Amino acid sequence: MDIQNHRIVITGVGLAAPGADNLTSFRKQVLAGTSKITEVDLRYFGKAPAGICSFDETRYRKKKENKRGTRAGCLGVYCANEALVDAGLSIDHYKRARIGVYTGLTEHGTIETENEVYNISQYDYNVDYWTHHHNPRTVLNNPAGEITMNLGITGPHYSIGAACAAGNASLIQGVQMMRLGEVDMALAGGISESTGSFGIFASFKAQGALGTAEDPRQACKPFDMSRNGIVVSEGACIYVLETLENALKRGAKIYAEIVGYAMNSDARDYVLPFSERQTECMQLALDRADMKPEDIDILNTHATGTKQGDIEECKAIRELFSDTKNTYINNTKSIIGHAMGAAGVLELAGNLPAFSDNYVHPTINVTNLDPECEMNNLVLNEAIQLDSVDTILNNSFGMVGINSVIIVKKHS
Repeated sequence: MDIQNHRIVITGVGLAAPGADNLTSFRKQVLAGTSKITEVDLRYFGKAPAGICSFDETRYRKKKENKRGTRAGCLGVYCANEALVDAGLSIDHYKRARIGVYTGLTEHGTIETENEVYNISQYDYNVDYWTHHHNPRTVLNNPAGEITMNLGITGPHYSIGAACAAGNASLIQGVQMMRLGEVDMALAGGISESTGSFGIFASFKAQGALGTAEDPRQACKPFDMSRNGIVVSEGACIYVLETLENALKRGAKIYAEIVGYAMNSDARDYVLPFSERQTECMQLALDRADMKPEDIDILNTHATGTKQGDIEECKAIRELFSDTKNTYINNTKSIIGHAMGAAGVLELAGNLPAFSDNYVHPTINVTNLDPECEMNNLVLNEAIQLDSVDTILNNSFGMVGINSVIIVKKHS
């Protein structure tokens, strides 16, 4: 078979999300529509709703190693190892030089820099107290590199900087590198450590785009008339990608096949999304998957809970899906907040088990639907069960006008 036509499948999932540290518990959470958003109290900034992960940080590396590395690296190492365990794979099943590691990031290094500036402020800004670990902690490839060091992987590693489209972008990169014959297996996903940065919260607040509510669990409310912005979350999700041929050969569990993808640019504005380009991105992914809108069973939206962002995506979806009767639409951020570079891959993970249980998880916190966000089969507040689920389309869009779409299909 021509390697460019290799079929690429997901055989392992490792994740850390606000409220869950594995796919089974995550699926239960999203089906129940249970938000674990809490409140953080940030230096200089104060209190804000946020999604914080709880996982066994020393399961795969020692506390000393975590201290030398980064929060993003800690999340990545945990999820990469969990993905391999979930896939039933030893790291030596493939040659270590033929394994690629690709991590999507929205931001990296902000937290480390903020912390160091604060630290030297305690010593009258004497830079002699600046840590020598700062440079390796803040290079963009750091989280992917920490994974390779932990697992002894000697193949290529790097991070994909694609704003909040980065998780999907990393999956696309993994698929492309495998089809080019550069690697035989890939660990691909997204990571966010953004809740440690007061600057990120302050910036969203300055833009009028930071979600608030008396109950932090109700702060993220895409499509609702009362929505007022983004809830910042940390998180990570790493997938094991293999060729279908190799997965079948070893009798692997197959979550899904990646059958379509696309990325494009708005070329228009730093922060304002553009529905026309989002429509084009979804259409290109459908074309590559050789599918039509009516072939999609679940469409997971990017919607963040910002007024214009939600409206633009709904316009884009209606442009393609207004005539489809069997495409059901949901949103995962309403439950876990916005995990930035990890958003797309976490949201896809939350929907993947639908191939087995046939449920569409709900969008929560919608009590007064914005008329400009009305769409056919928008699943609100309670999960619904379909006769079957065979395809999922996952949207992820980001600042500076970057759009990404992934389409996965049930393997049978």
